[in-house]
Amino acid sequence: MPFRFGIVAVATFLIATGSAQAQVRSLMQIPDSREDFMRLCAPHIAGRWANPETVCGCLHDQAAATVGDPDLREALLRGIGETGVPTIETDWVPPSKRSEIGATFTKIAKPALRCMFEPPN
Repeated sequence: MPFRFGIVAVATFLIATGSAQAQVRSLMQIPDSREDFMRLCAPHIAGRWANPETVCGCLHDQAAATVGDPDLREALLRGIGETGVPTIETDWVPPSKRSEIGATFTKIAKPALRCMFEPPN
């Protein structure tokens, strides 16, 4: 009986550590969304602002902190990444949330202006 218990314990340990290793590997392969955003955003801002990386980073961080809804936040980040300014195309937002686009712009307006005209050091 102790032999069976030992085998079960070893098997459980191996399965658990293998699962943890797989999770770590999968986490290491997930691209950094902020890094991708910076790569997309900076070329659009490069001609307009002295420090495009600072402005893009600030815009990303403010959008992430200010816009609580994941669909609206993703659409806003996509718009900034593609144009360099806060933009949301209605096609990027589920129909049930399209009425919230105006409120999203109201939330992000002041932080976005601060990012562009008073970027953090």
